[in-house]
Amino acid sequence: MVKFAVIVFPGTNCDFETERAIRKAGAEAERVWYRANLKDFDGVVLPGGFSYADYLRAGAIAARQEIMEEVKEFAREGRPVLG
Repeated sequence: MVKFAVIVFPGTNCDFETERAIRKAGAEAERVWYRANLKDFDGVVLPGGFSYADYLRAGAIAARQEIMEEVKEFAREGRPVLG
């Protein structure tokens, strides 16, 4: 069975709902903190964040985290990446 990592960053929104939706679609899902390793996963989902009045700039912070290099590698390899 395909197993997805739902990456949780500071300011992430709807990560629980995303995990639930993946499971309802028939795959495995696990919420993982953004400092986790993705080696045990077949795909990655980056759930939503806050955009209106986002003074913390969650997306800008997330884009500069080390885990995003792993996410880019997933995409280069043709593995599922949703965001």
